[in-house]
Amino acid sequence: MLDLSRLLPGPYATLVLADLGATVDKLEDPNGGDYIRAMGPGLFGALNRNKRSLTLDLKTGVAALKKLVARYDVLVETFRPGVMQKLGLGYDALAEVNPRLVYVSISGYGQTGPDRLKAGHDLDYIARAGTLAYGGEAGGRPAMPGAQVGDISGSLFGLVGLFAALYERQRTGMGRFVDISMTETAMSFIHMHLGARLLAGPEGKPLERGTDALNGGYACYGLYETKDHQWLAVGALEPKFFMAVCDVLGRPELVEGAYDSTGGGSARVRAELEKIFATKDRAEWLAAFAAADACVEPVNEGDEVLRDRQLVARGMFEGGQLRTPVNLGPLPKGAPPELGQHTAEVLAEAGFSPDEIAKLAGR
Repeated sequence: MLDLSRLLPGPYATLVLADLGATVDKLEDPNGGDYIRAMGPGLFGALNRNKRSLTLDLKTGVAALKKLVARYDVLVETFRPGVMQKLGLGYDALAEVNPRLVYVSISGYGQTGPDRLKAGHDLDYIARAGTLAYGGEAGGRPAMPGAQVGDISGSLFGLVGLFAALYERQRTGMGRFVDISMTETAMSFIHMHLGARLLAGPEGKPLERGTDALNGGYACYGLYETKDHQWLAVGALEPKFFMAVCDVLGRPELVEGAYDSTGGGSARVRAELEKIFATKDRAEWLAAFAAADACVEPVNEGDEVLRDRQLVARGMFEGGQLRTPVNLGPLPKGAPPELGQHTAEVLAEAGFSPDEIAKLAGR
C-alpha cells in the first residue's frame, strides 16, 4: 500500500491494514511530513506503527510517483478533491500506469457536489450529517462529541470500499476509484433513525434531540450521576433488563411509565432514578448490580479504561500499545518511522538507481 494521507482518517485505515500484515509505505512531504508529527506527544506513533516512511515532493516528483505506483496494490489519499488531478496524479493518470490499482480517496464532502471543495474538519462533517444535532438534552445545545466520529467512520468505510474493490479485482483484473465522503459516513451512525424517517414520508416525525428512545427519551436508557460525582450507563432498553434494574433498586413500580416518552411518564421515572443513583457512590452501585443481568456499566474516566478487566483480558493494550479492533493474532511490533527513514529502501525496491535515489532524497 502507498499511503499519501495525513492526520487521522487515512492513517487510521492504513494502521488497521499494517497491523494485519500489509506493507504500508507512508509517503510524506520532505518539509515536516505528516502534520500530526508536530501535534501532541504520541499521536503520530499511535497511528503509524508498522509502516515505512519515504519522502517525496509531489510537485516535482510526478514521474517518480508514477514509477512507484506501478508496484502497489492500493493508494490512499485524503487531499481535497482536485488536488491530485492538478498534479497529474489523479486516478485516471495512475490507472494508465497500473490498471490494477485500487485508489481510495477520503475527503470531507466527497468528489462531487456543490460543496466538494469546502474546507472542514470532523465537527463540520458530523454537523452537516445530522449526527451532531442528535445528541444532547431535549431543548438544549447539541452535545460536543469526545471522539472524531466522521474521521473514524471515513477510515472504516474506506476500508470497506478498499476490500470490496480488491475482491472485485480478483474477478476482473482491474482496479477501481473509491470515493469516500466523511460527511456521508458520519450519517451511518443515525442510519436506522434517519432511514426510518425517510420511509415514514411527509407524515413522519423529524429526528429530535433528547426525545427519541435512544437519545434521551427513555429513562431506562441513559446516564446517571452517583453520589461521588461518577457516572453509570444504564442501557436497560428491553423491559426484562429494566425490571432487573428496578429489582436491584427495590422500586419495581418504576417499570410502569419508563417507556412513555411523550406523556411525561419517562421524565418522571428519570427524575426518580436520578435521586436514587445520587444516594450511593459508583462503586457501591456496581457492587449492587454485580450479580444482576441488567445492562448497567461504569462510565470509565481517564485511565480507568486502561484497567478495564475485559479490555485487558482481550489484549487491547498489548505491549503498551492500543490494538486496532480486528484481532488475528499477536500485534506486530514495528515502531513508527522517522520522517523519510525508508526513502532509499523503498525507492530501491521500485527500481530507482543510486543516483536517482540521491537526487529524489535531496542528497
